[in-house]
Amino acid sequence: QVQLVESGGGLVQAGGSLRLSCAASGIIFSSSNMDWYRQAPGKQRELVAGITRGGRVNYNDSVKGRFTISRDNAKNTVYLQMNSLKPEDTAVSYCQSTTVSGLASWGPGTQVTVSS
Repeated sequence: QVQLVESGGGLVQAGGSLRLSCAASGIIFSSSNMDWYRQAPGKQRELVAGITRGGRVNYNDSVKGRFTISRDNAKNTVYLQMNSLKPEDTAVSYCQSTTVSGLASWGPGTQVTVSS
């Protein structure tokens, strides 16, 4: 069984920072692509950032220059450092893994709330 558990969400004022973590088990983490998605109230889910098994990163234009995705294969954990947060970043953030075989799994999500 695949298990992804996000942590690090919370309430922060605009301009502040949060660091999200996603701990994975039940997969070969080092061979898996990892992604962060988010879904704001009344909005569709969107890809925020991704990092491939080879370490290539990509970002949604809305977070470029503010967010940084990274991974620690020794800890089976992917991170999302979020700086200069805006109220528009308020959303439930989800971690997703995709294995070489194409199996995709999701965490339960963690709430990020940015106040003005």
